[in-house]
Amino acid sequence: QVQLVESGGGSVQAGGSLRLSCAASGYTYCMGWFRQVPGKEREGVAGILRRSGRTYYVDSAKDRFTISQDGTQNTVYLQMNSLKPEDTATYYCAAMRNSDGYCARFRSSEYQYWGQGTQVTVSS
Repeated sequence: QVQLVESGGGSVQAGGSLRLSCAASGYTYCMGWFRQVPGKEREGVAGILRRSGRTYYVDSAKDRFTISQDGTQNTVYLQMNSLKPEDTATYYCAAMRNSDGYCARFRSSEYQYWGQGTQVTVSS
């Protein structure tokens, strides 16, 4: 069982930046960031293949968000710039344990491990 611990959420004005962190307790094949607002489905934001470092983004995150990992590959980051009020959500870190899933697809059912979520609020 892999534990994911997130940190870094908070409140910021539109145009500002935040960096989320997710520390994993063990090996994962792919890690991703998802977000969810009340009443809506959880949606993927960005993903990274742990071994190669290849990254994937949904269109709304391209050019504003950057997913990265540290040298030990135990921590994944989501740098969010030029934040908009519509980015307001609870952000979840998630991980796949093997290549049975497809990292670029952002299908939440393919992720076995989830963090507790961290709130991001962007005010206009």
